[in-house]
Amino acid sequence: MNTQQMEQMGQFKITVWEEENFQGKRCEFMLECQNIMERGFNKIRSIKVENGPWVGYEYPEFQGQQFILEKGDYPRYEAWSGNSSYRTEHMLSFRPIKCANHSDSKVTMYECEDFQGRKFEMCDDYPSLQAMGWCSKEVPSIKVNSGAWVAYQFPGYRGYQYILERDRHQGEYRNYNEYSTQAHTNQVQSIRRIQH
Repeated sequence: MNTQQMEQMGQFKITVWEEENFQGKRCEFMLECQNIMERGFNKIRSIKVENGPWVGYEYPEFQGQQFILEKGDYPRYEAWSGNSSYRTEHMLSFRPIKCANHSDSKVTMYECEDFQGRKFEMCDDYPSLQAMGWCSKEVPSIKVNSGAWVAYQFPGYRGYQYILERDRHQGEYRNYNEYSTQAHTNQVQSIRRIQH
């Protein structure tokens, strides 16, 4: 079953709560939400992902820091911000990740912007890019050939998260400003496939 069929069958489902530990006002979604405040919420402080991978954002309109949300419970912000050095205690928008296919994922990293210089193709998770031979702490451009990925600022899947998808920017991220609307660095030191 492909992602489009799953979406039509309601395979994307997320429940959000206004308070930590699944308390307070709650609402279920099967589609994106550009601004939770338009639904009468002040913020999102806990989340349960029932189906599909999602990406949450710090601000409305899919702006600010990104957070990967795979199937499971997120009772407090630490659960979605993980080991990030930048923590936000709430989310204000979120959307499903529609092209995640863990078994068929491929990404190409480039040494320079605009897909120039040395390149390295990956089909697997790498908790340390330097350990696999990438000499720089920076990844100036990335091309997502298939699937969906999350890149992290530091080794061990820590720090800022950058969601990289085939259906965003046609999978082409020509420079680090395209990784995120709020990219503070082009430092990428670990990367993994998004689980579906």
